[in-house]
Amino acid sequence: MSYLNKFSSILIISLNLMFANSLSLSDNGDGTWNVGYSSDALIGGFQFDVDGATINSTSGGDAAANGFMLSASSTTVIGFSLSGGTIPSGSGTLTVLDLEGTPTSLSGIVVSDPSGSALNFTYEESSVDNYYLVDLEDTGESQLTIFSDSITS
Repeated sequence: MSYLNKFSSILIISLNLMFANSLSLSDNGDGTWNVGYSSDALIGGFQFDVDGATINSTSGGDAAANGFMLSASSTTVIGFSLSGGTIPSGSGTLTVLDLEGTPTSLSGIVVSDPSGSALNFTYEESSVDNYYLVDLEDTGESQLTIFSDSITS
């Protein structure tokens, strides 16, 4: 295998990891949760269940911005476009959920491309689940601030 072929294989593997199709949850701190997405293809429709919490409503995000109709029961969210609208590949906030309780995950994930073919999506647990508020004194000099998920003495 030539150097160029090895490099190409590594690049393709890296790109596949960077653009893995996934949904995630992040807490907005006010009872609403962003459903994040990362997709390597156009999204034509989606459905998923919210585990561990009750859905009050869903709205906004890239789904609403791209003309999707959003519907939710107490456990399931569905989004699609009657006019053929799509959500571009990439990443962002798919929709915003108003929830009662704290969700544990998303399951039953079904995502399709504009022609209705299934896209393989998984739930990716958010790596950020704590919020830190820090007041830093403006000294006019460079500072190094280190954040840790625990404080030890």
